[in-house]
Amino acid sequence: MNYGFIRVAAAIPELRVADCAFNISKIAEMAKEADSKQVQVVCFPELSITGYTCADLFFQHQLLHDAEKALHELQLQTYNTKAVIIVGMPIRVQNQLFNVAVAIQNGKILGVIPKTNLPSNNEFYEKRWFAPATTTDVKEITLADETIPFGTDILFTTTEFSFGIEICEDLWVPIPPSSQQTLQGAEIIFNLSATNELIGKHTYLRNLIEQQSARCNAGYVYASAGAGESTTDVVYAGNALIAENGKITAASERFSFEPQLVISEIDVERLQAERIRNTNFQNEKANGTFRKINFECKSFDNSLLTRKFDKHPFVPPIQNRTASCEEIFSIQMGGLAKRWTHTKAENVVLGISGGLDSTLALLVCVKTADKLGYDRSRILGVTMPGFGTTNRTYTNALSLMKSLGITVKEISIEAACIQHFKDIEHDINVHDITYENTQARERTQLLMDLANKHNGLVIGTGDLSELALGWATYNGDQMSMYGVNSGVPKTLVRYLVDWASHELDAFSEIVLQDILDTPVSPELLPANEKGEIAQKTEDLVGPYELHDFYLYYFVRFGFSPEKILFLSQNAFENQYDKETIEKWLKIFIHRFFQQQFKRSCMPDGPKVGSINLSPRGDWRMPSDAIKFSNF
Repeated sequence: MNYGFIRVAAAIPELRVADCAFNISKIAEMAKEADSKQVQVVCFPELSITGYTCADLFFQHQLLHDAEKALHELQLQTYNTKAVIIVGMPIRVQNQLFNVAVAIQNGKILGVIPKTNLPSNNEFYEKRWFAPATTTDVKEITLADETIPFGTDILFTTTEFSFGIEICEDLWVPIPPSSQQTLQGAEIIFNLSATNELIGKHTYLRNLIEQQSARCNAGYVYASAGAGESTTDVVYAGNALIAENGKITAASERFSFEPQLVISEIDVERLQAERIRNTNFQNEKANGTFRKINFECKSFDNSLLTRKFDKHPFVPPIQNRTASCEEIFSIQMGGLAKRWTHTKAENVVLGISGGLDSTLALLVCVKTADKLGYDRSRILGVTMPGFGTTNRTYTNALSLMKSLGITVKEISIEAACIQHFKDIEHDINVHDITYENTQARERTQLLMDLANKHNGLVIGTGDLSELALGWATYNGDQMSMYGVNSGVPKTLVRYLVDWASHELDAFSEIVLQDILDTPVSPELLPANEKGEIAQKTEDLVGPYELHDFYLYYFVRFGFSPEKILFLSQNAFENQYDKETIEKWLKIFIHRFFQQQFKRSCMPDGPKVGSINLSPRGDWRMPSDAIKFSNF
């Protein structure tokens, strides 16, 4: 199934009002073009065979005859077209006229869906011409000398996915037909529409489509009438919109005079993952039983994928930067404020290394103290230089603490670690895991004991990415009394610190920018001959931007390693080659499984985004699970 991607299109063809022969020729051209581009389903606008603005011409037998003749011609012209084609037209059924969608594949009519909700408050009073679907119980009609399924209780199904159809106004009612269709299993909804333009209406329409696709955990393909329609009283902009689970992934150029074929892919596997996790999805039982019409899903070469995936899925869009950062800080502050006041702690205590994570934790503590009306001196920042501490991080740690006006304490851990090495008979010249973890645990012991002495609360600084990789010393920096960064991945930490740097005074901004430019490191190994950081985390475990990408798709959607590799190649094209991405992905999966025991006893901390690894809520996993053997 090409990793779950289904290629769809919304088509806005050239149109002449009431010229069915012309219209069908243009529809056939675009349908063949879509088919040549491996589109699997293409949707055209409402009443696209006749034009939406025919008005009282819909009463003319000639127009209705021409429409049926044009439909038959479309069947002939698309006999070898594997893509499913959805077109709109008027159809007579038992002396009633219905506004319908017709689904065709390989020249065969699969089914006909009548419009349920007819607008009565716009310039084109549809109830003047058409009957709503609720006025008939007809289940089959004769069309083009064939007996065709007819009704609103139809879904089109293949082994790869199912789709449903609704028409224009159906989307705007309190409970759209698509809601029932998705409860019956439809993953994608196609909407044939003819929405005219008014000030502010387009924004509302986009929001409506995004919300319905999100509410239904579905893909949504919307094709609306364009420039060829009559402009006697209103104007049609030719809106072609494709959405997936709350986000527009492709859109047409509005008010274009040229035909437009908007193509995108919908990740059905992702939608199915959302529905599995959304245990409320099936709470609302579908009404009745839908008829399932089978069709053949043509193949799609995933190398032609048009969608591009964000390299940093945890990072909010830059246009929403201030609002997003303020909200994230508010969540972290809200969690810490509750814990601080509940414990009646006099102080909060945290280690300040001059690195990104401790910097963010310190900023959260400062903002929380300010919000609670506490003096910043109640924040005890402790810098604990060791064997690997460089002058750069040491200076930045001290400078930042002083600029923020907190209580500063410096304790070297070297003497204590040397004594510990003697106690456990470890050679100080052997720079192994014992050498490293001794320092991490010594720092945690100091913070815990200082918290006891000063009636304080030890604030953890580790982030979500480190939790995923287990990049923490067990009972060392893995432990705290409250972890304010536990829900924030490394890419988002960097984003938050950068934003905060521009919100502070000039000196603090300079310090924060230098911290951002400093390589990520635990600084547990001696510096190099130039006094620079020798132990760079990303050289050892891989780029955090890759790991955050893996984490998002592995935990959020449960994607297979193969699919994550495919998506990573798409997102990081021309930045990392396949071999590099695969190398670090294998390390991510290995460490994620191997290091679960550290997460099983992680401290409390606030959830910030859609992913968290707390064993008490979002991620429950046995510590002795075996990693996937096929990767």
